[in-house]
Amino acid sequence: MPKQQRIAQITLDEKSVVRRSAEIEHERSTAIADLLHDNRFAPVAGFDGPFHVHLGLEDNRLALDIRTLKQKSLERVLLPLAPFRGIVKDYFLICESYYNAVKRSSPAQIEAIDMGRRGLHDEGSELLRERLAEKVALDADTARRLFTLLCVLHIRA
Repeated sequence: MPKQQRIAQITLDEKSVVRRSAEIEHERSTAIADLLHDNRFAPVAGFDGPFHVHLGLEDNRLALDIRTLKQKSLERVLLPLAPFRGIVKDYFLICESYYNAVKRSSPAQIEAIDMGRRGLHDEGSELLRERLAEKVALDADTARRLFTLLCVLHIRA
């Protein structure tokens, strides 16, 4: 994939933002920083990058608004969220267990929980990559970071 086929800016639809924990804010900011540092993102329609991607949730779907850096709209990709519900729910539960374990568990227990957390995260990011394949080509690391942001968007009060 050519180097210009990447996300240079990413924003999240913040209209439904709730107060997030410090851990979630850290995950969000790390995912965005890592994504912007290194990613591969190529719309199948053949648009030239780099891109500004705006992520949001709309009518039980993930909305990816793909734009030029000058905000010209190129494509809008809507992805049903139903296939992600179970993974996201399980991921939230295991993340909560992980954050609690970090405070009061042994390193071996923390590592075991973290392995499960990473496994679910890999499963979710691979599903995201598969579901987007007809519209957008992405590498595994980009899919992982987008899955993190999808989870952040799911958080409700």
